[in-house]
Amino acid sequence: MPVIDELFAKLRVSGRKAFMPFITAGDPDLEFTHQLLRELDILGCTLLELGIPYSDPIADGPVIQASYTRALKRQIALSDILDMTSQVTSEIKAPLVTMVSYAIVYRFGLERYVAAAKQAGVVGAIIPDLLIEEAGPMAEICRREDFSLIQLVTPTTPRDRAVRIAESSSGFLYYVSVTGITGERQQLPSGLVDEVSWLREQTDLPICIGFGISQPEHVRMLAPVADGLIVGSALVRRVAEAQEKDRAAVMGNICELASELLNAM
Repeated sequence: MPVIDELFAKLRVSGRKAFMPFITAGDPDLEFTHQLLRELDILGCTLLELGIPYSDPIADGPVIQASYTRALKRQIALSDILDMTSQVTSEIKAPLVTMVSYAIVYRFGLERYVAAAKQAGVVGAIIPDLLIEEAGPMAEICRREDFSLIQLVTPTTPRDRAVRIAESSSGFLYYVSVTGITGERQQLPSGLVDEVSWLREQTDLPICIGFGISQPEHVRMLAPVADGLIVGSALVRRVAEAQEKDRAAVMGNICELASELLNAM
């Protein structure tokens, strides 16, 4: 059984939900990323999502775009990220997935990417710009290799298309909570719970909600309907402070917010 399938099966038996923090690989450097992943694992985070920096991300807001830019300015390569990942995955309990552009995967080679990621201890990939019409080859490789292919459904996705996306996905389905790009929100859409409830009736895949989640109130609102929650911009914004402030203090602030959100589930 793929690692993520096994994880969510255990969570369902115990009645628990997954909490997944997102951070950018190499921001401010790979040493910090390595240490932060370890700290988030110690906190008890269920899954860890690592963003692979890309110059033209399709759905990321200004906070995550800026983190990608900072990492790319350091000329961090995919091979460097996978080397770091291979070290950290041997030290943590939480499974790790990458958020990666299909342009990177395609250029690297589909089978080669999956093989390299697996060798580095990665158990799945979230590919936000992989169109359902082009997902077949990647989905087949991932099924064969027990590597989860996690795809996104948005509030504007037509319902028939959402079902097709769910059918080609594995591990879990990533539900985008808001129309637009990533970023912290004060309020989430009023119809979000109903939309996720409908989607749950269409698929047996776990559904994790991301985009805009930044407060314990958001977690308490969504945890009853979701199998997991994903938090990115609120954490990445704090990572940016590592450029100028004491890194230990910055890491403490990041872990404090992650702990607050984790405890709200």
